[in-house]
Amino acid sequence: MSTSPRILAFSGSARRESLNKKFLAFAVDAVREAGGEVTLIELSAYPLPLYNGDLEDSDGMPAQAMRLIELIGRHDGLLIASPEYNSMFTPLLKNTIDWCTRGDDNPFSGKVAGIVSASPGAFGGIRSQQLVQQLLLKLGCHVIPLHTTLPHADKAFDADGKLLDVRAQKSARTLAIALVELLKKLGA
Repeated sequence: MSTSPRILAFSGSARRESLNKKFLAFAVDAVREAGGEVTLIELSAYPLPLYNGDLEDSDGMPAQAMRLIELIGRHDGLLIASPEYNSMFTPLLKNTIDWCTRGDDNPFSGKVAGIVSASPGAFGGIRSQQLVQQLLLKLGCHVIPLHTTLPHADKAFDADGKLLDVRAQKSARTLAIALVELLKKLGA
């Protein structure tokens, strides 16, 4: 039986060549190096309709939302990549969180979350990251208070997808260690 903290990782981007997915891949490796056990998923594998209370009333919870809720429940923590669209987090990420909080219990409550963001811009997705942090705090998550961003992400990877930005590597490793260590302290 594993004593490593179990962490669910996903990106709020559905793009195949997403810069956030690339940065998340580095962060996932860093979490594993720090002693965490990571399950990496694609949110596009759990397609959900746009949240609508009338739809929920008529059809109930979508099966994919129930699968995600159960998956979140089996993990101690979360590692989320939050892309930035017009200074906000993505509709995919918001819709996923909205549906997952509609169950009988809030699956985010009590979880520990680390957030990374990448952007071609100079701010590295910090605005979306801060908004996701606020939302997760509201939902009862313990959010690692680090800004792990990758500015100019369109120039930060080599042709094989390897992260070249040394500052971002260090930041992701620091976040990974903080996430795993806090989960261990909490007895995950």
